[in-house]
Amino acid sequence: MNKKIENPPRLIIVAYRLPFKIIHENDNVTFQQSSGGLVSAVLSLVGQQKESFFNPEEKIQWVGFTENTKEELEGQSLANESFQAHPVFLPDDIRENYYEGFCNNLIWPLCHYFPSLARFDDAYFGAYQTANELFFDKLAEIIQPGDVVWVQDYQLMLLPEMIRKKFPENKIGFFFHIPFPSYELFRLLPVKWRKAIIDGMLGADVIGFHTNDYVEYFLKAAKLVSGYGNKLHYINMGNRILKVDSFPISIDFNKFNSAYDDPEVSFARGSARESLMEKIIFSVDRLDYSKGIRHRLQGFNRFLEQYPEWHGRVSFVMVVVPSRDTIEQYQNMKMEIDQTVGRINSDYGNINWQPIIYQYRSMSYTELVGMYSASDVALVTPLRDGMNLVCKEYVASRKDEMGVLILSEMAGASAELGEALIINPLDNQDIADAIDMAFKMSPENQTKRMIAMRQRIKDYDVFAWTKDFFTQMNMLEQEQERLRQVFLTNKGIDDIRTAYERSSNRILFFDYDGTLAPIVPDPSKAIISEDIKNLILGIAKRDTVVIISGRDRKFLEDRFGDLPVHIIAEHGAMTKSVDASEWTMNDDYEEDWKESIKPILDLYAIRCPGAFVETKETSLAWHYRVADDADYADRRSRELIWQLKNFIQPELKLQVIDGSKVVEVKKTAFNKGTAAKSLAAQRNYDFILAIGDDTTDEDMFEALPDTAFTIKIGEDLSAARNHIKNQDEVFHFLNFMTSSVVE
Repeated sequence: MNKKIENPPRLIIVAYRLPFKIIHENDNVTFQQSSGGLVSAVLSLVGQQKESFFNPEEKIQWVGFTENTKEELEGQSLANESFQAHPVFLPDDIRENYYEGFCNNLIWPLCHYFPSLARFDDAYFGAYQTANELFFDKLAEIIQPGDVVWVQDYQLMLLPEMIRKKFPENKIGFFFHIPFPSYELFRLLPVKWRKAIIDGMLGADVIGFHTNDYVEYFLKAAKLVSGYGNKLHYINMGNRILKVDSFPISIDFNKFNSAYDDPEVSFARGSARESLMEKIIFSVDRLDYSKGIRHRLQGFNRFLEQYPEWHGRVSFVMVVVPSRDTIEQYQNMKMEIDQTVGRINSDYGNINWQPIIYQYRSMSYTELVGMYSASDVALVTPLRDGMNLVCKEYVASRKDEMGVLILSEMAGASAELGEALIINPLDNQDIADAIDMAFKMSPENQTKRMIAMRQRIKDYDVFAWTKDFFTQMNMLEQEQERLRQVFLTNKGIDDIRTAYERSSNRILFFDYDGTLAPIVPDPSKAIISEDIKNLILGIAKRDTVVIISGRDRKFLEDRFGDLPVHIIAEHGAMTKSVDASEWTMNDDYEEDWKESIKPILDLYAIRCPGAFVETKETSLAWHYRVADDADYADRRSRELIWQLKNFIQPELKLQVIDGSKVVEVKKTAFNKGTAAKSLAAQRNYDFILAIGDDTTDEDMFEALPDTAFTIKIGEDLSAARNHIKNQDEVFHFLNFMTSSVVE
């Protein structure tokens, strides 16, 4: 097992491709560095910013696939000034089924909401597993104690869990660069595949997506597929926690902004304005069905049809970058684009005017920025896109603070760039109207919108993106330390015993199920043993004892009514003091909400044999511990929780509690924490102890003062400061702690 080290860590990137092409000529190896968004983002870690997180003396280690053979690269030093490359070699048959098959023929269309194009093939998933194992094998050759591993994208979703199992002490990040689909699409994957994917990604410490929508979709999948809930985007895995959050990838703002004044860019901009019409629309995309190129052309056709006053005055420059054009589906798509462009130019153009200037090629950086800064409108209309950096590049290039961005609401960037004209890419009329609106927009309005978008991209550029991700990783380590497992040792127990002996004004809080009584299949048969009950009686004769539970008041009074203890029922809703004859209802409790919630619980109980609904005075509980099929019941509970959280309106102020084999709904105004804190504050107690096993006890652990002794039963990470292994140890712990105190 790796040991922690104090030296700054190295960064290891694992991505499908290496950050540069390896060119082998005349027994020499040269590198042609890639210019994609990920490479640019990672390069932001090279230099001054890198020192904030990683060892500045170490190059970034990059594990990725290469099309070169082992023989071609043998004996070569695969490094440049920024990266040390570690190539992964994939056999042709594995690569075909892994990359072209599982990644591009299944995951890509499914995540981009084209399920009809998704192909499900058992050979695909087998190859995907094998390929991920090959990437892991290469990583295992180079990883060192303290290294931070950052895994990239949908090609490597199984890898984080592999790393976690073999190298549990290393920090692991995972970033998903494409849209994560809604659960209704994700569940189309075979059960085994979807579970492997979710569990694989959950091996990371931090999982990043571009937008909060994708985060929520993933969290739902994690809940329904693998049973892991979350609290404020933290997932408690039992022995560790992980963070799932949105980190919208960006660009190097200053690079595009400063390019405006570059002489070559100025020349390209001038040439475009001189050769094209009064109004210029520009779009650039690689060839892919997710980019909405055909729909964009149909929208432009509608514009020409309905706004004839712009005929002869507009040039639509549409550049399509070649991609996968050896595949028949893409060839057909290109053919349709070619035909549509030809038809539009034929229908509306003349000898002096061609509405669409269409080019099927790549563009140089100078040409690209020249067109960005020359165009009056950037038309960015993907049908689904994880982020889309073209729109950000366009905004950053507009140092003149002019131009209008028309942006698809289906692009992740639309969440950030609200000043753009946001359109539905499937709505031809919406596109047509937006083009007309953009052309008629006043310079003052253009500038106002552009300034706002430019400032946002400047503030959260690619450097901020990487900094944000690794800052969250470091913060997670602090949170992990706060929630670390510390099982009580003999010394720890002695310390608590000593503190108990030396105090004179004590209060002790005890949960019931799983703490004082064992967890049993039938909740009504969870009976406290006579030994524990007598022990509690002995403690209560000299100390303040509080039984604090989610159980109803009748159940608790039947078991503790003859003891001199305070009883708190239904998670803080009702209290019966030791010297009171009546129960007191929490002042913040409000009725008249159960009738809208209970039918949902009843329906899920009917659908899940063995599950049942318990109606308490202040809450409703859906129990499934005795369900006939445990796995089926667990899946139903995940669905129920999700439906309840989506159904419950904020004004109802209801909380959904994911307990141990129970889903409970109650008011948010009170919980075990508010109840325990209120009692602990009533007197100047010099010893406070709280013991519990459930998620609802976390509120109590967090609410009590730092001087309190808080104990979690079991191995799950907790806000409690100590753990004991199981419920059986509770009696022995309490008996030892109190045995030396004379009544």
